Amino acid sequence: MTIDLEQILQENFGFSTFKPGQKEVIQQLLKKRDTLAVLPTGTGKSLCYQLVGQLLNGTVIIVSPLLSLMEDQVYQLQKKGEAKVIALNSSLSFMEKQYVLNHLSDYKFILISPETLSQKEVRKRISELTIALFVVDEAHCVSQWGVDFRPEYTKLAKIQADCGYPLTLALTATATPAVKKEIMKQIFSHREPISEVIFSVNRPNIGLIVNQTTEKDETLISYLTQLTNRGIVYCATRKMTERVNRVINDQTILKSAFYHGGLTANERSLLQQQFVSNQLDVLCATNAFGMGIDKPDVRFVIHYDCPDSLENYVQEIGRAGRDGKASVAILLYQKGDESIHYYFQSESRLDRELLNELAEIHSDNQDNVLPTLNEIQQKWLQGYLEKEYTIEELEQRLLRKEKERQQQLDAMLNYINEEKCRRVFIQQYFSETIAEINQENCCDRCDLSFDNYKVQIVQSPEENEISEQWEDILIRLFKE
Repeated sequence: MTIDLEQILQENFGFSTFKPGQKEVIQQLLKKRDTLAVLPTGTGKSLCYQLVGQLLNGTVIIVSPLLSLMEDQVYQLQKKGEAKVIALNSSLSFMEKQYVLNHLSDYKFILISPETLSQKEVRKRISELTIALFVVDEAHCVSQWGVDFRPEYTKLAKIQADCGYPLTLALTATATPAVKKEIMKQIFSHREPISEVIFSVNRPNIGLIVNQTTEKDETLISYLTQLTNRGIVYCATRKMTERVNRVINDQTILKSAFYHGGLTANERSLLQQQFVSNQLDVLCATNAFGMGIDKPDVRFVIHYDCPDSLENYVQEIGRAGRDGKASVAILLYQKGDESIHYYFQSESRLDRELLNELAEIHSDNQDNVLPTLNEIQQKWLQGYLEKEYTIEELEQRLLRKEKERQQQLDAMLNYINEEKCRRVFIQQYFSETIAEINQENCCDRCDLSFDNYKVQIVQSPEENEISEQWEDILIRLFKE
């Protein structure tokens, strides 16, 4: 029987046409083909598993990296009328978690962090389900946050095996050839061939500007006072988000707040809701904010600090202009900005140097040693004791990751100092065929000036008004 996907899209989601890549991914999954999908930020990647999940019998498991991302996806599914959805993560109390585990089969969509999914009791309960689709959302995290930060991402293959190797979808907006290779190794090593739906990272509606300045605060305030829209200012550290937020509040009339991982879950959730509903003009944030946030009209993304990689930079600027309208990405750079990332890398090296000491630790005194280690060291030790690897093997993995991070930072600095087209530089970095460039709306190296660009992105007062539908209000009230 032929399935009319456009009719289902219209009836269940209210859209008349698919965005680029969505239909292709859905078609591959309905053919029961494991799929890697690389679709640009803003193209509605989550719709791929939501629609397929409605058509297949069984539960959809979505491995998701951030609490804010899970909360947003739950909210979006509830808006569409899906009641059988739950986020299973550390925000649940013990009693809430036990209730969910005892009623897992009642849920159609289960969003879960890799850490929660790695817990023995959770793995056992998940493996007992009939799984229609296993989704790894933001799959680049497998490479980005693997062995040296969140090693649970390296255990997804074992979890898939426990579940009988269900139909699998890996979703991401950015993937270099090296990252794609890592995703294939960590998620799809059990099957061949894998369907690949790959679209360009290029977002032609986002103008690219790099401003090398010695007066960052003045430059930032100058941009913000000329931009009459809402946007995000990214900073490298929690402390910097708070400082930049104070500068904005002191020197402008904009409604600004800061967002980082040090806030409570309730605080982060409230800030996210305020930003999405236009109660805030500017959000100063670390990279803890932004994944999957359903706000189509972010008109600018400003990086106050140098990003650590071009992969992260493209992810973060992709949160602008999700509605397809003209938007701008501005990177402020001051000589030496990259030193913060060298500091982070040195911390990683110090962690690695403890491995030889860990090699002498045996399971009989594990309880005495664990409290003296930081969280990532405890995870490394646990993996060693469970014979997932030798200390030598782990050290080699960490060395490779250190070299990779240095190469990524070098590429970011090359982008900043690029004298030719920045858009071409990005596409070459991701090994893409160079798309036709609209010089007028491209980058500061292609005669794109901020003065001309801001005229294009000014909104009318009507567009800036808060417009919440009654369905949204009801859902929020019930969640609270």
